[in-house]
Amino acid sequence: MYIFHSLFLTFHSFGDIFFFFFFFFFIDLFCVSQMSVHMLNKKADSLRSTNVLLTNINASKGMYEIIKTNLGPKGSYKMLVSGAGAIKITKDGNVLLNEMMIQHPTASMLSRICSSIDEMLGDGSSSNLIVATSLIYLSEKYILYEGIHPRIITQGFDTAKSILFDLLESMKIQVNIENNFDYELLFNVCKTCIRTKLPYTLADKLAKELVESIRIIYDPTKQLDLHMVEIMDIKRHMSIDTKLVSGMVLDHGCRHPNMPSKLKNCLILVLNVSLEYEKSEVFSSFVYSNAEDRNKLVQSERKFTDDKVKKIIELKKLIVEKKLKETGKEYSFAIFNQKGIDPISLDLLAKENIMALRRIKRRNLERITLCCGGNPCNNVYDLTEDDLGYAGLVYEININDEKYTFIEEVINPKSCTMFIQAPNDYTIKQIKDAIRDGLRSIKNTIEDKCVISGAGSFEIAAYCKLKEEEKKIKGKQKFSFDIYANSMLNIPKILLENSGLDTHQSLFKVIDQYNANPVEPLGVDLDTGEPIVAHVKGIYDNYSVKKQILSIATAISQQIILVDEIIRAGKSMGGEDK
Repeated sequence: MYIFHSLFLTFHSFGDIFFFFFFFFFIDLFCVSQMSVHMLNKKADSLRSTNVLLTNINASKGMYEIIKTNLGPKGSYKMLVSGAGAIKITKDGNVLLNEMMIQHPTASMLSRICSSIDEMLGDGSSSNLIVATSLIYLSEKYILYEGIHPRIITQGFDTAKSILFDLLESMKIQVNIENNFDYELLFNVCKTCIRTKLPYTLADKLAKELVESIRIIYDPTKQLDLHMVEIMDIKRHMSIDTKLVSGMVLDHGCRHPNMPSKLKNCLILVLNVSLEYEKSEVFSSFVYSNAEDRNKLVQSERKFTDDKVKKIIELKKLIVEKKLKETGKEYSFAIFNQKGIDPISLDLLAKENIMALRRIKRRNLERITLCCGGNPCNNVYDLTEDDLGYAGLVYEININDEKYTFIEEVINPKSCTMFIQAPNDYTIKQIKDAIRDGLRSIKNTIEDKCVISGAGSFEIAAYCKLKEEEKKIKGKQKFSFDIYANSMLNIPKILLENSGLDTHQSLFKVIDQYNANPVEPLGVDLDTGEPIVAHVKGIYDNYSVKKQILSIATAISQQIILVDEIIRAGKSMGGEDK
């Protein structure tokens, strides 16, 4: 108020005052016309223009530097320590991206999107992130220092991607698993995948077991269901003792001390029948006037349950005697029931040398019938021999005060179990992740009906192809091809770096040799650095993984490059604080 009073005193007339106000009015109108109205909450943070691109590029560089050392079979490990002190040692890209504490919004989005490929295909998280971040940070030179508009760069990415899709199609190695289950090829595909996550000795052993597990459950007429491979783990022995069980492993055992713990030539009955007292489904009561009436009720309830148990015992005696006459072999009997079995029923079964397990998980019941044959039954009054399955060996073991039941030596199983043994929790988790990825790699091969030569063969061919096409492109999109080519070349470059080899000499050698004869794709030998024909050496990559990397990395890099403002919301975006 004092300022306006002073200004008023300095003017000699109302004309001067009128001129003063109109002068500032036009100045204010001119300023408003020169800039857009930008409304933000007072507590919101905003980054715009060049600052946004710089912060996104720096975030991309940071993620690139973290993940690149873990790529490939000779990559290093990361130790992750949780807030509770739990330790995990891994170099699986998906585990790292999901469990690292990432606060930067761009880095967090990159990790989530790039790890999404693992959920679908089981592999490729690290490669996906490396290609995506390379596309972003290699654009810095042209956008910030050469003055090229981001839209021109991103449009060029689409053109380069379509060229690489055509190249990928031409590099496919056809596979027909339906007519010929190629054990060696699937082993090499699985081995290539798992060696990037586990030591070579353990990876090769697991690859053999996983291919065998797929052979067990594979049916050309049905979709491959990886859930038919049950994964059971236990903390004992060493990780190399992990094995495939061509049958089932259940994490509980018998509940009666006199039941047999080992049976041979076992007939298996799968039930979903209650062999214990049950409460009624509606509220009910029984009124009795004396002890005699109460005893009659107890006897009738007991008789209802005992009759079902006696029906099972009758079936067992009938079938076992019949088998003895037909084959001359003695057969045993086992029951796997989804519902409960009370102590009295267990005692009746134990007297007949019948092994009985109660409260089996539903998914395990389904797998037992797939392994052993037979049918799951909901009542015991019309059981026949066709309802019984068979296993050559059923036995129970105690490990760390816990019981495990093994069902082995089954005929033509359609389900199996990977039994993981390791000395600690993080090794078990590491093996579990590797098994999951290995199974997915085999499934991808069967569904794609093709594979791609590995050891960086596709990336080197992509680099050479884009450099060749760059010469034909006119205008500023040449820059996009240069960025994309070098981003793809980063994969074999990092593989060589992690192997401790001379990166430049090896890359120049393989590129020159490929350009001289581009008919056959060449990769890099991570032991010597020399060019190799990877598929001849048994090194393969999944076609679908490479295709997804091109799609996801291109899409996310385009979106991040085109971001021109980052707004971090304030605490009260809906209105002013009171």
